[in-house]
Amino acid sequence: MRSKFTFTAIIAACCLLPCFLYAQVKPAANLMKLNAQEYLEYNGINVMLAHDFYPEGHQGGVGIIQNGQRVATNGDIRLEPTPGQWSPIPKVGKRVVNKATGEVSVRMEFPNPDMNRHGFNPIIYPDLNFAYNIRVVPAGKAFRIIVDLDKPLPDNWIGKVGFNLELFPGILFGKSYYMDKQFGIFPQQADGQTYIDKEGETQVMPMAEGRKLTITPETDLQRMTIENLLGGSLQLLDGRAKHNNGWFVVRSLVAKGASKDAVEWLITPNAVEGWQSQPVVQVSQVGYHPAQQKIAVIELDKNDKRVLPVSLMRINENGGLITALKATPTIWGDFLRYHYLQFDFTKITTPGMYLVKYGNYQTEPFQISTDVFRNDVWQPTLSYFLPIQMCHMRVNEKYRVWHGLCHMDDARMAPVDSNHFDGYIQGHSTLNKYKPGDNVPFLDRGAWHDAGDFDLRVESQAETVHGLTLAYEAFDVRYDNTTIDQKNHIVEIHQPDGKPDMLQQIEHGLLAITGGYQALGRFYRGVIEPTIRQYTILGDAANITDNTPFVTNASNINPVLKTPAAADDRWVFTEENPGRSLETAAALAAASRVMKGYNDTLATQCLQIAQEVWKNTPDQTLRHRVALAVELLIATKDKTYADYLVNNTDAIANSIDNTGWLVGRTMGLINDANYHDKITEAVKKLYAQIQQQGTKTPYGVPYEPNIWGAGWGIQNFGYKQYFLYSGFPSVFSDTYMLHAIDFVLGCHPGYNTASFVSGVGSKSMTTAYGFNRADRSYIPGGITSGTALIRPDFPELLNWPYLWQQGEYVLGGGTTDYLFLVLAADHVLNKK
Repeated sequence: MRSKFTFTAIIAACCLLPCFLYAQVKPAANLMKLNAQEYLEYNGINVMLAHDFYPEGHQGGVGIIQNGQRVATNGDIRLEPTPGQWSPIPKVGKRVVNKATGEVSVRMEFPNPDMNRHGFNPIIYPDLNFAYNIRVVPAGKAFRIIVDLDKPLPDNWIGKVGFNLELFPGILFGKSYYMDKQFGIFPQQADGQTYIDKEGETQVMPMAEGRKLTITPETDLQRMTIENLLGGSLQLLDGRAKHNNGWFVVRSLVAKGASKDAVEWLITPNAVEGWQSQPVVQVSQVGYHPAQQKIAVIELDKNDKRVLPVSLMRINENGGLITALKATPTIWGDFLRYHYLQFDFTKITTPGMYLVKYGNYQTEPFQISTDVFRNDVWQPTLSYFLPIQMCHMRVNEKYRVWHGLCHMDDARMAPVDSNHFDGYIQGHSTLNKYKPGDNVPFLDRGAWHDAGDFDLRVESQAETVHGLTLAYEAFDVRYDNTTIDQKNHIVEIHQPDGKPDMLQQIEHGLLAITGGYQALGRFYRGVIEPTIRQYTILGDAANITDNTPFVTNASNINPVLKTPAAADDRWVFTEENPGRSLETAAALAAASRVMKGYNDTLATQCLQIAQEVWKNTPDQTLRHRVALAVELLIATKDKTYADYLVNNTDAIANSIDNTGWLVGRTMGLINDANYHDKITEAVKKLYAQIQQQGTKTPYGVPYEPNIWGAGWGIQNFGYKQYFLYSGFPSVFSDTYMLHAIDFVLGCHPGYNTASFVSGVGSKSMTTAYGFNRADRSYIPGGITSGTALIRPDFPELLNWPYLWQQGEYVLGGGTTDYLFLVLAADHVLNKK
């Protein structure tokens, strides 16, 4: 995006306005008008309607981008003053555009049958059934929002249904507002008075009420007025008082008897005449190996066609800057809403610290060194993030306790015929000998919490184990900087214990997976908190349960208060999912190899379970069965698995984009000419396809922006590139693997060039969606989802802790793909 954030001053950054360039150029238009992307545009103002529909993530309805900053979103009819994640939302119809008038409209309906799309159990309002149209109409340098209802609301819904517009808090703190004759400051924390309504729900008192709201009148780049043209009042509310991840809300109620023109607002975002976004140079915040291709990407406003000189500056050991290379950047072209140049400085190989200058923009320092990926790049993920995410442990870092001993009461069998709000479903049977509510043994050990949710999805555990195993095998990582005491459930960060951390982490994941299999006779689907109150907790995982197993139909006493204990234990879900079982078994088969000589009992259990799953799981998704065959072949050299691969040569070749990276490791184990020839030919076609896709963006990787940040997908792409490169060295190069690293470490779209990896690089995501997000903090080595897309064309990476689609950490590939990728880069580049 176009906001300039200072990540080392987290609180202050939320108060800073974007730093922009005022270019003296003639405006493209004098009035708000419809553009080719089907949104309204005037100078630096963009008004979208229903391009996005992800209101839980603060994307959807009417959205406003003002001078390069998304300032408002979710303009829509809502049933609550300050809705939360599981609040009712309407069903979105087709967007209709009137090119003659510039009007954009969309039809919406309540109730919404699609609300279960995430597996949530929404609150249902059976007596509410209505439809409406939202219209956005240009009005000179402003625009109107008009809502037309098909028919008036039922009387019992008057005073409850209103039009909401959410304001992004991160740029409002410390700024002023006027509401008619009222005025005030947007507070850093939620200060609003709350009350209990007639339905017993907590609600927020308005900060101000009136007909006209002026936001940040002191700031040209951000000033905006909102007027209620129907004579009713606007309310300014602080949604954070009810939901920590809420935004400020402007709201007006639908009046009794209203249908056509039930809502009509006039919004005037201040447009700075001739505004253009400031150039930004995107580079890896860590740096480059001398042998690596080095391309800085320069992102410009779409109307900025200047090509200024660009310089690579070496930072002098004695102070000051020395020009290492000065050149005219090459024009790459247009992508999303921006115009791009490239600066290739591959020929510079002298070790040292550097930065790039283009016009008034100067990057953060980065290094060129043969050791660039060797230190302080992958280590934070292994020595901070993974230990801190460990469940069933107390995690210490010297004076600090990251979280206390947690979830030692795991787990109770989930109720049958239940649909958990986070997507877990238990069918008509528990699929094992335990009845709903029974205590299931062997689940009070191992596993890592997933992001800030604390649940244990089996695929996340398996992917983490698998990625760590392949990294250990490929690169012999003996790094030891952490004490992990499984007997006493204690972790000590920055305290070596003589054991490779990677093996200890693999063991930790296996304890949970094999323990669940031992108890249930199958893999669990997931282990998760039973209530939303527990699920949404921010902070120490030790506060979620009392660590004492709850026994059904028994006297349960809180161990501290000596009062009746709550049934706060997590639920364990099971499922029939052959593909997921095969995927998990593949991780165990691989891990059995590295556990030999370290934990022989686990090694034996892993191999036995993997072989049992191979025999007892029906043929399903090819990719998953191929993955298990590959790992069992490498582990056992048994001809059974080689025969399976050979017999499925054609299917493997036809699905080479999913299977190529897997079977590359079998080329030296299978002596079959047809197998080699067909797979190699398929791999050649795959590489040609990747090369073609890589030309579609200035970043040199296949990249199609979406609502969710693309960082995890691109690093997974890079992870697989290593296996394709090492398995088929005559076909694949390391180019795309290394471009993927550059993307994750800072060379990606948007003004915020931060590394997606918290604490790694000169500038990184140090406000992220981990369990400490309420502190606007981060977990070192956690990998965020990264730059997201505000549809149709605005890349965004906000300095805000509550946007999971931009700042969330996850387990599985989101963690180990990155760790593996950096180790692979160091290995490949230093072998040359």
